[in-house]
Amino acid sequence: MSDIRIIGGGVCAARGFLANGIHCGIRKNKLKRDLSLIYSTAPASAAAVYTTNLVKGAPLIVTKENLSNGRAQAIICNSGNANTCNSDGVEVARLMCGLCGEGLGISGEDVVVASTGVIGQPLDIEPIKNGLPELIAGLGDNSSAAAEGIMTTDTEQKEIAVSFEIDGVECRLGGIAKGSGMIHPDMATMLVFLTTDCAISSELLKKALSTDIRSSFNMVSVDGDTSTNDMVAILANGEAENKMIASEGEAFSEFMRALNTVTVYLCRRIAGDGEGATKLIECRVSGAQTEETAKTVAKAVICSSLTKAAMFGADANWGRVLCAIGYSKADVDVSRVDLSFESRAGSVPVCKNGSGIEFSEELAKKILLEKEIVIDIDLNMGDKTATAWGCDLTYDYVKINGDYRT
Repeated sequence: MSDIRIIGGGVCAARGFLANGIHCGIRKNKLKRDLSLIYSTAPASAAAVYTTNLVKGAPLIVTKENLSNGRAQAIICNSGNANTCNSDGVEVARLMCGLCGEGLGISGEDVVVASTGVIGQPLDIEPIKNGLPELIAGLGDNSSAAAEGIMTTDTEQKEIAVSFEIDGVECRLGGIAKGSGMIHPDMATMLVFLTTDCAISSELLKKALSTDIRSSFNMVSVDGDTSTNDMVAILANGEAENKMIASEGEAFSEFMRALNTVTVYLCRRIAGDGEGATKLIECRVSGAQTEETAKTVAKAVICSSLTKAAMFGADANWGRVLCAIGYSKADVDVSRVDLSFESRAGSVPVCKNGSGIEFSEELAKKILLEKEIVIDIDLNMGDKTATAWGCDLTYDYVKINGDYRT
């Protein structure tokens, strides 16, 4: 098992990948980038997963068509407009792909297209068409610019890259993400773009991604709303020149480890940057009879508005956590549940065997005032575990979403 090292470079860390982000005029604020591009200098295996919402943005429909052959070479994404629920949305998304492909000298069908922003407003192709020459001319080691260009209500860029080995050959995998609101398990208004120079077949790449999201992005919740435009896409161009991963085995497991390192990091960044959030909440569940039970409990707690509000107020109201476990419909014996709150300020057990125990309110307050909080739950019924990520619920969440369109 090789070491996985965090390195710089984001989506440009992997060999053969270039990126850029510019302001083309979709967003009113000229200081905010609103169009991003990721380009592989070589054709790549590709895979993507999409929102479970029945209402799907036009870019997802077009991307799914384009990835039917498991290949792609570029990703283009705009912010400021979701291109969703528009009569000409699919046409505009295809135009984005065609124009991008023309500018790069590749087929428009080898382009992944994504959009994020307000739903139901027509997306004007002209700013994108006019901005593409600048966007393409500026392609380079510009992962941060691309990360900025996909942001909406995010307050910070989200990017990471890692180095790992496959059969003694160094490979790299990096990613950028956006996500702040409309984020709920089974994907979110979350866009994640991943790149790797590892040689892996499109079939195995698809399996790796669809497997990984079950314990990563599907375990994130900010506000309980599942979006229309969320997508996670990955390109693998093989430029590391490792032996092609075409079957499951040690090499595939190593790739999965690297992928999960990147996705979990981005999960934490997305959850911690939830709209109006002041704290990242991590719910760790152990002692479950099945993994599904552990996941159900963890997600119920993360999604509980009362628990989220208590975390905002640094109130160790552990009864709200027990309440969420109780209505989760998971196969749990509540009389065996142990619960504690943790952060870098310490740890405080607050519940044993489903009942309250004496604890220091002063210590609990100190622990819950930290920026990152762990809710640790032991079901004491088995050996399965799960982790979910969320954030606190604040006054600012309502302010942000009360006038989102304006």
